[in-house]
Amino acid sequence: VRFPLTRPSRPELEGAAAVIWTTTPWTIPANRAVAYGEDIDYALLEVTEVAGDSLARPGERILVAETLVEEVAQAAGITGWRIVARFKGRELEGSVAAHPLAGFAGAYGFEVPLLPADFVSAEEGTGLVHIAPSHGAEDFALGRAHGLEVPDTVAEDGRYTEEVPGFVGTHVFEAAEPVLKALEGTGNLLARGRLTHSYPHSWRSKAPLIFRATDQWFIPMDGPDGLRAKALRAIDETRWVPPQGRNRIRAMVETRPDWCVSRQRAWGVPIAVFVHRETGEVLRDPEVVERIARAFEEEGAEAWWRRDPQTFLGERYRAEDYEKVEDILDVWFDSGSTHAIVLERRPDLAWPASLYLEGSDQHRGWFQSSLLESCGTRGRAPYEAVLTHGFVVDAEGRKMSKSLGNVISPLDLMKTHGADILRLWVVSADYTEDIRIGPEILQGQADAYRRLRNTLRYILGNLRDFSESERIEPAEMPELDRWVLHRLWELGRMVPRCNEAFDFATLYSALHNFCANDLSAFYFDVRKDALYCDRPDSLRRRAARTVLDHLFHCLVRWLAPVLCFTAEEAWLTRFPSEEGSVHLELFPEIPEDWRAPGLAARWETIRQIRRVITGALERERKEKRIGSSLQAAPVVYVTPELATVLDGV
Repeated sequence: VRFPLTRPSRPELEGAAAVIWTTTPWTIPANRAVAYGEDIDYALLEVTEVAGDSLARPGERILVAETLVEEVAQAAGITGWRIVARFKGRELEGSVAAHPLAGFAGAYGFEVPLLPADFVSAEEGTGLVHIAPSHGAEDFALGRAHGLEVPDTVAEDGRYTEEVPGFVGTHVFEAAEPVLKALEGTGNLLARGRLTHSYPHSWRSKAPLIFRATDQWFIPMDGPDGLRAKALRAIDETRWVPPQGRNRIRAMVETRPDWCVSRQRAWGVPIAVFVHRETGEVLRDPEVVERIARAFEEEGAEAWWRRDPQTFLGERYRAEDYEKVEDILDVWFDSGSTHAIVLERRPDLAWPASLYLEGSDQHRGWFQSSLLESCGTRGRAPYEAVLTHGFVVDAEGRKMSKSLGNVISPLDLMKTHGADILRLWVVSADYTEDIRIGPEILQGQADAYRRLRNTLRYILGNLRDFSESERIEPAEMPELDRWVLHRLWELGRMVPRCNEAFDFATLYSALHNFCANDLSAFYFDVRKDALYCDRPDSLRRRAARTVLDHLFHCLVRWLAPVLCFTAEEAWLTRFPSEEGSVHLELFPEIPEDWRAPGLAARWETIRQIRRVITGALERERKEKRIGSSLQAAPVVYVTPELATVLDGV
């Protein structure tokens, strides 16, 4: 499309035309400027030859980006040309063009300035961009920066308004041919064609979309109240898990535009505001606000549409002097106010919230809307900490979708695996990334669960008829039993630390490894003879049973937040009660005198030696030279230092 230059910045441009291209010819009537890149090299072409069907004219001069000359010439059917001048984009400053529809329907006689813009590129098109402030975010911003008119060219039904002479009432999706015909009539259509390109569509209805600049309600980010500064300060004062969440939301708040809080939809929470028809001033009267609030409490938000506006305005104002706003609030403003509705109205809860928990997409959604609403009304964030997690995907890392047939229902999983295995899968995953789920993954968690459950069963079975008279103090115990108490001390330190850090995967991995490796594969194996064969009053058996009692109280309580049903079953098996529950118990306080780092180091060495021996026995079993390890009598060769460690074992 040609934009004839009427006041060029350089004499060489006299009589020339700036050329733009667009895939949305329906926006041409709304054009108010042409944008150029200040550092782009432009060429002024004089057309010498054209193809038979070309709309180009021999002798005319057109301005395009130098790197796109051949592309433009081919599209326009220009077969011969010469470059008569070259310019840097910044040399176009101050140039003015005529609108390409000037004279059509006796209208469009306004000037079209050429303006610099950093979004202009020389990669495709002509290197010049047609600017319609009513129909594009970048166009609107550029127009706003240079004081351009933002005409209301398209109505809500997608049809041209009275602001578009010659096309009034035409739907924009049917406007291409009429606009192209008008451009051809004014002599400013250089070329036309068809191409396949991406175009925005509604994610829900799949209908094609258009951009329209409309009057909306905004909350300023950098107004007198300094909302952006308050929000950034609140972000720095909040704990973010994982820590990179702080950088993510901070970058969003630092660069976000003013918050548009109005929507034009059929249902929602209304913006309950009256605007004076003549002055445009918002009515700020506490009595009116109170009447509106009281009506909402009695009837809900529907009162705004059901009641006569005069009932809100009272006797001091006339309804005919005020326009009742019909817009609704952004639903993110609704969700962003939940902290006040939930926490401040319930005596059993406290404001601010200890933790907000949601997916990583909520840095742009709920976390941010809550932050802005709270900072604007209360001066701080509505939460002390925010935890974000990834999304559940299938075993191959694909997003779950009905069309892919890979959606897994938690209810179905609970029927086949039980709730505790599902919960164990959750805490075992690294929630900072997307979490995979599938049959093999769940089978792995089922195996882990079985080891934990079997550990509890073993402990319960060997604590039958245990009494306080049987208990002995750690100082009286053999080293092996005191080593188990030391391991409980280590885990006792880890439990609150991991819970406070929301590091559940590390904690439950440690608990599982403790049960599977330290207990089942080692301690239980070593002590089974004492439990099954020693006299009931023997020191070794009493020590082992005392340790099992400590293990029961620690493990059942530590596992209870995740293995809710299993822990409850174990607790009530040992302590039957109609009113009792493991979930009413506190985590155990681990005595400091259970700590024995020297003992731990010694038994770690002993276990390393034992692993060598059991490995050799396993080899003999595979070779079928022995059946049970009791049939073997291994000879162990060690260094003097290791012999000292083994002394007394």
